[in-house]
Amino acid sequence: MTVPVIGAGLAGCEAAWQLAERGIDVVLREMKPERRSPAHRSDDFAELVCSNSLRGDRLENAVGLLKEELRRLGSLILSCADATRVEAGGALAVDRERFSALVTERIRRHPRITVIPGEVTSLPETGDVVIATGPLTSDALAEHIRQRLGSEYLSFYDAAAPLVAAESIDMDRAFFASRYDRGTPDYINCPMEREEYDAFQAALETAEEAPVHGFEDARVFEGCMPVEVMARRGPDTLRYGPLKPVGLTDPRTGRTPWAVVQLRRDNREGSIYNLVGFQTHLTFPEQKRVFSMIPALRNAEFLRYGVMHRNTYLDSPRLLDRYYRLRSDSRLVFAGQMTGVEGYVESTASGWLAGAELARRLRGQPPLDLPRETAVGALAFYISDPSVTVFQPMNVNFGLIPPLGVRVRGKQNKNHALAQRALACLDEVRQRADILPNEGDIEI
Repeated sequence: MTVPVIGAGLAGCEAAWQLAERGIDVVLREMKPERRSPAHRSDDFAELVCSNSLRGDRLENAVGLLKEELRRLGSLILSCADATRVEAGGALAVDRERFSALVTERIRRHPRITVIPGEVTSLPETGDVVIATGPLTSDALAEHIRQRLGSEYLSFYDAAAPLVAAESIDMDRAFFASRYDRGTPDYINCPMEREEYDAFQAALETAEEAPVHGFEDARVFEGCMPVEVMARRGPDTLRYGPLKPVGLTDPRTGRTPWAVVQLRRDNREGSIYNLVGFQTHLTFPEQKRVFSMIPALRNAEFLRYGVMHRNTYLDSPRLLDRYYRLRSDSRLVFAGQMTGVEGYVESTASGWLAGAELARRLRGQPPLDLPRETAVGALAFYISDPSVTVFQPMNVNFGLIPPLGVRVRGKQNKNHALAQRALACLDEVRQRADILPNEGDIEI
């Protein structure tokens, strides 16, 4: 038995790894290097496009809980992320080139995984298959899937933030700190006075956008909204969003600035930083003009400008079950952002469950029961819940997890208690079910 996995992003690599580790031969199909999407630059697998950050790593944060669950479940992606992490305060950020290279190396070295390059334009008519082509699914395959499912796609656009050279940042107008002094001071903070912010916000409102076919503000996913769209929603929207100054004190003045632009390290050496929350689809000259209005970036060298890319996802509550299988044809298994799980870690979680569960089915094992109380389970239940009438991509959050049933004072305390319950549930499932690869299965 050989299972094709289409797509070598985070979800596809995770699914392929979990299948292979459980004794299932895998053919991993990836259209790179023969063809790339506009957002991709590298030939390596699991390329990070929108950000190098896998977001918060504390258990009081839902994505931090999800990462800890994946670590305990033997995730390939999390092990590679931990091995290539760079300092980012309380977040898990990675050196994106080393991360993708490590994932690629481990996938290619696995004796049960065969990599075949080239675009896939249609799904096989027989046999099980994992489709993890992500938000950048090629037009030909997307059209084939749409015809196969008989269901309308929902499309919108994500945006990748600009990168600047660290040495070009004016540190006389910036300072290192993490919000509320949590963790180490890994972010470069660029403060703005009220007059500077007002001019910047006004320039963003009227800046020229690059032509993007079919783009509409109403369709923009809130978690990756272009910064200029936020600027048009009101003069204080940015100050309550990516430019919020809360928890930061400018050492030059001893007070909280009116607004703060944060820069996050993009590689291990700290030579490249990205503008946090600055996804954009402005033209390149406009990005240079407007973003250089940030005092600390007046002479910044932009190593990459922000770009828009398509994101296409299924109406999963009408199509998929809690194992990411097509209800009408269980041999078709989907994984990653095309299922409506939003974010790198969430995509990884869907790939883990899709691969691990398919392997169990092929080996004649009973279905895996990850309850809603776990973050991995909660995501799977959300995307397969037919009561969700207007479906939009979802980051993991504690709102997806059932409440404790007892009152806990303080949001952080409540979230911590939910996380501890989730990990206890996961450990219980691990003890009574064969979740991890059996002894004798291949390990590398």
